[in-house]
Amino acid sequence: MMRALQKFLLFHALTCLGRNALGSEIIHGQIAPQNQMLYMASVQIRDGHVCGGSLISDNFVLTAAHCANGYPLVRVVLGTHDLRQTGTVRNIVQRCRHPYYRQDTKENDIMLLKLSQSVPVGRTIRRIPLPPPNMNLRPNQLCHVAGWGKTETGKGVDNLRVVGVSVVNQNICRRQWSKTIWIPRLPANVICAGGYGTFKGSCHGDSGGPLVYNGMAAGVVSFGNPLCSENNQQDLPNVYTDVSKFRPWIDHILSHNGC
Repeated sequence: MMRALQKFLLFHALTCLGRNALGSEIIHGQIAPQNQMLYMASVQIRDGHVCGGSLISDNFVLTAAHCANGYPLVRVVLGTHDLRQTGTVRNIVQRCRHPYYRQDTKENDIMLLKLSQSVPVGRTIRRIPLPPPNMNLRPNQLCHVAGWGKTETGKGVDNLRVVGVSVVNQNICRRQWSKTIWIPRLPANVICAGGYGTFKGSCHGDSGGPLVYNGMAAGVVSFGNPLCSENNQQDLPNVYTDVSKFRPWIDHILSHNGC
């Protein structure tokens, strides 16, 4: 009975917190240089930032499907690392969630946002390349993740922050998550990096941002320890949707200019 109540309360908390409970801030990172990561996008509701994203074409931003859970996403801001500045703003005209996304298990946690107008690439905005289909990262390979989410202080930030994270062995990742009641079964087609064995990784507000490997959007921030901003990063790896496994779906949407 007690365990059932605990599960209910945790599920309720994760549902209410949405993006803030599942991998949204950068822990123990640093302010990103102004001339780097120019593909970063702030996905916003009317009240401001809720998730990260990355520009992958003139008019599409890659993010996580769970970012739309209960949130009326209205715009994307590009071209600035400081959310106090205006940047380049585009309205969202279409949300292309993966058709087999599951909110409870975080399977297929990936989404494309079609923008109202093309985004000019220039001094402050760049597109990020996608990985080749079925690219497999090896344990300990170094990646980077960035976002405007919570930091170790428990507060979100206006300036984009970035941190280096290493890929975690899938078997270790699966074993560590199996001990939890949050998401005990690791979804298919994911990459684990950061968190486990370190005090570095993503946190609330970083959801949807890219896991960058060799300049490519290898992953999309999906979930991590809900207590990430309290220095509880060491026990659970952060989990990212593996973009390379979704290339046919992404390519289809881009080629048809929508879903």
